Amino acid sequence: MARFLIRRSLLLILTVWVASMLIFALTQLLPGNVARLILGRDARPEAIAQFNERFGLDEPVVMQYLRWLRGFVVGDWGTSFTGINAEVRPLVLERFGKSLILAAFTLLLSVPIGVGLGVLAALRENTWVDGLVSIGSLSVIGLPEFVTGILLIQVFALQLGWFDAIAIIPPDLGFIGWLRVLTLPAVTASFVLVGYITRMTRAGMMEELRKNYVRTARLKGLPEWQVIWKHVLRNALLPTITVIGISVGWLIGGIVVIENVFRYPGVGSLLIQAVEQKNLPVLQATTLLIVIAFSVSNLAADLLYTLLNPRIRLR
Repeated sequence: MARFLIRRSLLLILTVWVASMLIFALTQLLPGNVARLILGRDARPEAIAQFNERFGLDEPVVMQYLRWLRGFVVGDWGTSFTGINAEVRPLVLERFGKSLILAAFTLLLSVPIGVGLGVLAALRENTWVDGLVSIGSLSVIGLPEFVTGILLIQVFALQLGWFDAIAIIPPDLGFIGWLRVLTLPAVTASFVLVGYITRMTRAGMMEELRKNYVRTARLKGLPEWQVIWKHVLRNALLPTITVIGISVGWLIGGIVVIENVFRYPGVGSLLIQAVEQKNLPVLQATTLLIVIAFSVSNLAADLLYTLLNPRIRLR
């Protein structure tokens, strides 16, 4: 386990390093002059030269990359192009924290429901219950997030008034306030995740139920609930863990559509705003932070693999 953890940690560092080079290179290829875009078309050459000198844009590209990477590692993520002396790190971490809250709430909804429906469908194989769960999971996977979000807003926010249509988060927001803000975005993101988790759990359960150790456990007289929950489900969840691990990274940075529908101030909406404004320091820091979160979630999923099934030997 120790060797595996060291190797995967080194691989994670290498992945983040390569991703940092790609991110920096791609941001350099964005069309248009950054200084002229920020200062306006009528900006004088002197102002443009001063802007480039202030943010180091007049240096060679390699020096810019090395300076940015070193700053990111030590916690100096630079200054935003928009705003007066606006530090990038507090802004990005604040938005990242809000995305983590939404992601955690979404997983709390998605994982129990998806696993429960998958187990139910597998135990009722080839019945109307299995058919209903299978059709429902396929339907929610193919349903666009913005359609689901708009429908939920129309019904539960505008007509019933149970939740907030726009995710406004004041500093003194309490627990009930967080529920009103997070429920509709989390439910919208949960539709797709529940569909995937249900199908993966169902497939894993059906495969495990046909194995000899299940038949042996039943012949020994073990209660059915013990066979299912202590033996079958433990092995059946292995492929599902991969889906959940990948979903964490997607939830943090990939729910841009959902954040824009609900005006949720997460890292995804910040990323879109940085692209529109060509705010390179914010764009680079946000993208690299998403890559790190995605890599760490995959590493956590691999470690959880070994805890659920010690027979797996990771070398």
